[in-house]
Amino acid sequence: MAAVRPIRPEPVPVVGIHTQAMDNLRFIRTTMESAGSFTAVPGKGGMLMGATALFAAFAAHLSKSPSAWLAIWIAEALLALAIGLAFAYRKAWLSSTPLLSKPFRRFILALAPPVFTGLLLTTLLVRHGAMELMAPVWLLLYGAGVTCSGAFSVRVVPVMGLWFLALGTVACFTPVLWADYLLALGFGGFHIVFGYIIARRYGG
Repeated sequence: MAAVRPIRPEPVPVVGIHTQAMDNLRFIRTTMESAGSFTAVPGKGGMLMGATALFAAFAAHLSKSPSAWLAIWIAEALLALAIGLAFAYRKAWLSSTPLLSKPFRRFILALAPPVFTGLLLTTLLVRHGAMELMAPVWLLLYGAGVTCSGAFSVRVVPVMGLWFLALGTVACFTPVLWADYLLALGFGGFHIVFGYIIARRYGG
């Protein structure tokens, strides 16, 4: 039995030029986002993080006990985290770029393991009374995290990470009394210097 065919062929749906253009723009945006780098690193925020770290180093140096010293630096770490996120959001908003982009997620995924390791080692060092190892551990792990995450950001970020690694190496072979000075130089001085460079070259 022969198949019955309509006299007039069914019309092929026509896709509008506007729809095609929007699809192309979405494809281009997704491709650029996947291949791009995380550019919302806050320069001014980094400088502010450095300034608060200098105050923290001064306060920690005058603290009366190891527990007070540790509490000051933990408070500074939480404050620095809040400052970094707030200024990164502000920079992304001003440049009309999404903060939760693929480069940002890669940046965080590369930074998170060393930071998490630093948290665990801090707990372990406190439990075993090895507070003198805090400075080199913090500087080395933070340097490792910034160096790795910097692969998904602007070029100056991994350079800053390498400076932290170098300072952490120095901290391994210096007296314990130098700890606050080294932490002030790293978390204070390096953040101010490199934050200024980022603000000048990349804005924000």
